[in-house]
Amino acid sequence: MTSVKPSIGRAGAIMMASLLLSRFLGIIRDMIMAWRFGQNAETDAYRLAFQVPDLLFYLVAGGALSSAFIPVFSEYLHTDREEEAWTLFSSVTTLMSVAILLLIAVCWIFAEPLARLVAPGVDPQSLPLIAEMSRILLPAQFAFFIGGLMFGTLYSRQVFSVPGLGPNVYNLGIIFGALVISNFVVPGVMGMTWGALVGAILGNLVIPFWAMARMGSRYRPMIDLSHPGVRKVFKLMIPVVAGLSLPSVYGLVLQYFGTFYRQHGINTALDYANRLMQAPLGVFGQSLALAAFPALAQFYAQKRMDAFGSQLQKTLTTVVYLSVPVAALFFFFSEPVVDAFFQHGRFTDANSKAVAGCLQFFAIGVAPWCLQPVLMRAYFAVQNTVTPIVMGTITTLVFISLAATFTALKWSYIYLPLAGSIAAIVLVLMLVRGVGKFAVDLHPPELVRDSAKALTAAIAACLLPWLVWRYGGTAVTGVTGAASLALLTLVVLLVGWTYYAVTKALKMPQTAYIERALAKIGRPAPDQPAE
Repeated sequence: MTSVKPSIGRAGAIMMASLLLSRFLGIIRDMIMAWRFGQNAETDAYRLAFQVPDLLFYLVAGGALSSAFIPVFSEYLHTDREEEAWTLFSSVTTLMSVAILLLIAVCWIFAEPLARLVAPGVDPQSLPLIAEMSRILLPAQFAFFIGGLMFGTLYSRQVFSVPGLGPNVYNLGIIFGALVISNFVVPGVMGMTWGALVGAILGNLVIPFWAMARMGSRYRPMIDLSHPGVRKVFKLMIPVVAGLSLPSVYGLVLQYFGTFYRQHGINTALDYANRLMQAPLGVFGQSLALAAFPALAQFYAQKRMDAFGSQLQKTLTTVVYLSVPVAALFFFFSEPVVDAFFQHGRFTDANSKAVAGCLQFFAIGVAPWCLQPVLMRAYFAVQNTVTPIVMGTITTLVFISLAATFTALKWSYIYLPLAGSIAAIVLVLMLVRGVGKFAVDLHPPELVRDSAKALTAAIAACLLPWLVWRYGGTAVTGVTGAASLALLTLVVLLVGWTYYAVTKALKMPQTAYIERALAKIGRPAPDQPAE
């Protein structure tokens, strides 16, 4: 039996670094968009143009394709059946390529009716622009689908650096579109869609294909529906296609209800705030989930369920420790955060307040959203897609019901993020309860205890800086421009060190990771003598 020892620490560091860079570039991308185009009907159209491609991604369960593929591919790869592993890859890739290209063609033809379906409250005059930008973005979905399968083979072989490039190249493409291509198209915001297409193809198709070719990967066009691995992959995907997983449809539903407020800039404000919330989700939640997933799948394939549960517990507590202070910062300092990042160029003070109101309610769900991808992959690793999707469907209905109620009551659009945060909390509680049935070394009471400690420390760390900001007068609250970013950096450093000190006093074991990292920074290189 082939047994490659998974290096979760190294994988987590690589994925966290790449996703940290991706989120940083994402913030830069949004800052450039706010500076160049402001927050108006055209930026709403740009955001809503992603609705049709996102709908295609959801309908084909794009997010679940790689999650269903990786554990089956890993099972063959780590049990000395490498030839069958590549037969599986070839069959799934060929079949999905044909299906996705046909669906892209259909969506391209009916882009405007589909845009009307997913954005019913939008100004009808914006629909042609939304449809035109959607058509530009649709081919990128082929890159995301097939790139996801190629990334899956690389993850299974403990290669994380190349998949980490995908989102970074994508963001660089959009930035290039905003700064360069926008000067040659009308309206200028359309340049970002062309940049997104170029970035998706380069980051998700060209680079991983080159990496796989160098590693000796084998692909030949074929469709073998009789292969047991192929049948297993699609069997695992069926519940995802049939269900309404909250993470899969969250963005679609949020933007759908945002169109009913009939005020220019609302969809953009929701998107900016959501992307800020997504930053810790990507850096802490998705990075550690992606790093742990191949190892969890390998532990399951090798019947080492004690190691499975222990690894899951460690990953979850680490995610809690890292995400809770960020949630507290977003909640207490929503306005300074938005001012520092976005209030430049055509982005006004009113635009900033609109985004900040959304961010405060998004903050409530930061930690649950970060925990969710780790928990979902624990189920996928044991090849159980039914249970998490049933839970996801239930919580999606909760989210839709709350969002519909808030909209019908004519409550402010800032309550739409609150509906999502409540649903995320419900989903995580259900997932934790269910995962304990097969993760033998998982201890939910310890997770609750660590969460309470982290929340206590985060509130203690934020309280004094918040009081200074809230009641410090215009010398603090009136800061704008580059000074606002410098002030926010100072607050983050102060809150971070205070949080570390309090959690160390509370004897949280995660502080040891920070101490080891600091020790490595201060340690001389092997060929340099210590002074």
